[in-house]
Amino acid sequence: MTYCVGMVLDRGLVLMSDTRTNSGVDNISVFRKMFRWSVPGDRTLALMTAGNLATTQAVISRLEERTKAPADRHNSLLELPTMFQVAVEVGKLLRETIQETQSENGANGKGRFTASLILAGQIKGMEPRLFLVYPEGNFIEASFDTPFFQIGETKYGRPILIRGYERTMSFEDAVKLMMVSFDSTLKANLSVGMPLDLLVLERDNFEPLHDRRIESTNPFFEQISNSWGDALRNAFHSLPGYSFKQKQDG
Repeated sequence: MTYCVGMVLDRGLVLMSDTRTNSGVDNISVFRKMFRWSVPGDRTLALMTAGNLATTQAVISRLEERTKAPADRHNSLLELPTMFQVAVEVGKLLRETIQETQSENGANGKGRFTASLILAGQIKGMEPRLFLVYPEGNFIEASFDTPFFQIGETKYGRPILIRGYERTMSFEDAVKLMMVSFDSTLKANLSVGMPLDLLVLERDNFEPLHDRRIESTNPFFEQISNSWGDALRNAFHSLPGYSFKQKQDG
């Protein structure tokens, strides 16, 4: 399984992903799910992946080839003029890859080859933008009403993001919020696992402000995890007590 989050702030974009993939409890591996490309002074792009590993790796490999092969530069993410057109191209490639994989395996082929993506980035002279790309190739864009996207195992970490998110929050607070969201997901689902990849893209700065892998032994993450657990227990014990003797309405 997977858990990835992309978030829009006034100051820019924050992304975090886990790295665990598994095909049963006896086959667990670590694979990167966050990828980025940049042209200094012009653009920074990032992509996070969830779903069938062969499908997502094929999509990333094709995108990488297009950034290197001159004959395909017209479809390169590094030369498309807008983030919308980048999203269109990524969606098209994802759809084609899924269709090809399913066709190669035939109607009776085993396995599910679907995948979904979070695309984030900024091109010079334009706003930072965040997209959620579906397996069918279509996509939606983050807005004031929907300022963050999740893919993979979303349900455990979502309530924390909804309660804690503020568009004006600092990058540091956004990272802390994401860590709490990931910690809750890690504890609830063993198919999501460390290490975590973190990327912070500041508005109008076309190099990553912060790009780091967070290992399971990271002291700050351990402190966040322990402090969050203590805070939850303290909050629970501070709630009014229930009494079997008191009269209950309803």
